[in-house]
Formats: sequence, structure tokens, C-alpha cells
Amino acid sequence: MNSLVKIFFIGLLISLLSSLPFGTLNVAAMQISVNNGIFQAILFAVGALIVELGYVQLSLVAISWMRKQKNIFRVLEWITLALVITLAYFSFQAALNPTLKENIFLSNTVHRFWLGALMCAVNPMQVPFWFGWSTVLFSKKVLLPKKEYYNSYIIGIGIGASIAYAVFIFGGQLIVQNLGKNPSVLNWIVGTIFSGTAIYQIWKMIQKKDSIHQLEHPEDVTHGLEKNIH
Repeated sequence: MNSLVKIFFIGLLISLLSSLPFGTLNVAAMQISVNNGIFQAILFAVGALIVELGYVQLSLVAISWMRKQKNIFRVLEWITLALVITLAYFSFQAALNPTLKENIFLSNTVHRFWLGALMCAVNPMQVPFWFGWSTVLFSKKVLLPKKEYYNSYIIGIGIGASIAYAVFIFGGQLIVQNLGKNPSVLNWIVGTIFSGTAIYQIWKMIQKKDSIHQLEHPEDVTHGLEKNIH
């Protein structure tokens, strides 16, 4: 297989598999799809995706600088935690109050593109995640420090993440069709997911498994999956 094609598909696969589990951004995209329509959810996803790809680029060319910004990562982790707790609170509030019907936080007047970009920008876990994988790929000489390799890798990541967002955006539409006139069920589900995310992040911060730890120990990010890459 051509090396550029190979790194493209590796980037796509890593991005797709890491984006499919429930997370803050994809669940938010699903909720926006249900409440505001597919187009608004796509705008949200595009904003988030552009920022994520920017983080990937930084993980390739500016990681030495980013490793020194520990205070910034600590602040971003607390902001992200506060954001997830807020999303959970308003989802439960909407579930308990049928007149609201939707998460007030996600139904604000902020343009969905900028909302997606902002929510992605304050999520520091993406930097060590992509740094970990890039480090593994560099060590195996699958990813080379050349522009064409970077471009192929980033395009693959972008397509993989786009597919995952599409699953949640259009999946949200299918869910709401099945729920019919009972949107509170979805709000309960989404609130529970956000609550679980918040608890998991608190656990990682307590256990020192946060983004700073992962930047210093990139091998923890890949959990041995790099053995399947040749």
C-alpha cells in the first residue's frame, strides 16, 4: 500500500473509532440536531472539527512548546469540567420541565459554528491524545516529518471525525422520531451521558491521569493498540 494512502487510512480509523463513543462534543451535536435541525448541528460539528484539526497540527509541529504550558492545560481542564456539568444540569432541567423541551445552554444565541469551535477549544484532552498517536506513528516510521504525510494524515482524521459526527447528527434524528412526543427521555439520556463524562474527568484529575500526565506519558494514550500498526 502506498505510504500516503496508509497514513490517510490510519488517521481516518483512529479518528473514527475515538469519536464514536459518547463524548461531550458528539452528544452536543446530537442534541443540537434534535432541537435545532441538521444544518445547525453540521455548523457546530464543522467548528469543532476545524479546531480539532488545528490541535492535530500543533501535536505534529509545536508539541515541545505545548508541553511547557501546564498551567494552561490545568485551567482548560477545569473549564471543560464546568462546561460538562453545566450541560448535564440543563439537560436534566429540560427533562424535568416539559415546557423547556431542550437544553437551554445549547439553545443560546451563539452561532453554532462558534459554539462548536469554543467547546472544542477548551477541551485539552485532544492534544495529548493526538500527540500520543503521532509519537507512535513517528516511532514506527509510518508517519514521516514531511508536508505530504502531514496533509494525508490530517485529511484522514478530518474524514473520520466527520463520519462520526454524521452518525450522531443523523442518529439523533432517528431517535427523536422514535421518541415521538416524549423528548424528555432524550434529555434524561443526554444528561446521564454528560454526568458520566464529568465523573470520569473528575476521576482522571484525582488519579493524575489528566492531560498533563498524558503529555508526559504519551504511551498511555494508545493503550498498546500501536502494536497492530506495521
